[in-house]
Amino acid sequence: MVQLPPPSQDDAASAARLVKSCQAIREQVGRIVVGQEAVVEQLLIAILARGHCLLEGVPGLAKTLMIRTLAESMHLDFRRIQFTPDLMPGDITGTDIIQEDPETGRRQLVFERGPVFTQMLLADEINRTPPKTQAALLEAMQEHEVTAAGKTYRLEEPFFVLATQNPIEQEGTYPLPEAQRDRFLFHVVVDYPSRDQESEIVDRTTSTFDATVEAVVSGAEIIEFQNTVRRVPLPPHVKDWVLDAVRAVRPRDEFSRPWVRELIEWGPGPRASQQLVLASKARALLHGRPHVTLDDVQTLAYPVLRHRIVPTFAAEADGVSVDDLIGRMISEQTAAPAGAL
Repeated sequence: MVQLPPPSQDDAASAARLVKSCQAIREQVGRIVVGQEAVVEQLLIAILARGHCLLEGVPGLAKTLMIRTLAESMHLDFRRIQFTPDLMPGDITGTDIIQEDPETGRRQLVFERGPVFTQMLLADEINRTPPKTQAALLEAMQEHEVTAAGKTYRLEEPFFVLATQNPIEQEGTYPLPEAQRDRFLFHVVVDYPSRDQESEIVDRTTSTFDATVEAVVSGAEIIEFQNTVRRVPLPPHVKDWVLDAVRAVRPRDEFSRPWVRELIEWGPGPRASQQLVLASKARALLHGRPHVTLDDVQTLAYPVLRHRIVPTFAAEADGVSVDDLIGRMISEQTAAPAGAL
């Protein structure tokens, strides 16, 4: 096995601060949100990996509250956009308005910045607006900038888009285009709370219970932590597993298995490999490890690949979910890498 270089003192100190800060953030979020620890961890990983998140869950699971509380605990500028069928691209990015100079009386076009000019943007029910408006976020998500009327405006760092969508009500909704879905690091499934957690939710929301959230980390510290994540060593055998696993669910790859060609229409692109590695580096630090392990990449394969795999009609007809396909790939890939067949 290749011997990985030990982390420098600066990196070790930064990693220790990262773990301490993330624990403080979890405690702050826990003051408001009951349960959902796995979802909060995935949100933290996405932020540390400089990625965006798509959260899917039925109404009433505190998705919006969780994101707002997360922003407050990080002392980040937060804005929320409620996506509706009549929302226009300019409502997100901003638009030029005519403004009169009080001194000269001359009129000029002035760019009025839209809600995308923030640090943490909640795109609520993003699939309720047409693709034209959804696409207004593409440049911001990928390049962290907005172009309007031929001028480019940089967004303040750190910048994250956390979007929600309802998996039940599909009438009057617009599925996200593949290009936009690929911009999200994670597709996080928000599930129902346990009975004990729901009991606590009822107690909190039907009494005089009140809690406040304190900012425990700054934007500058988050940027420092993001740089620390990128310096986490990646063992060669873990990198090989990521490459083989992502390529194994591409039906047109030479090493893909017969069931992949039968059940998967389209597989993930290279961005999946990049983001799986980055997310795994962040998870390794959160769990107190100085390097990435197979457990990191196998655990995060679900949220990274979930929105990047398009099942065939045969898979949908047989009731085979994308998570089923990912689970089968992980078990087979761990037993025998695709390239070894």
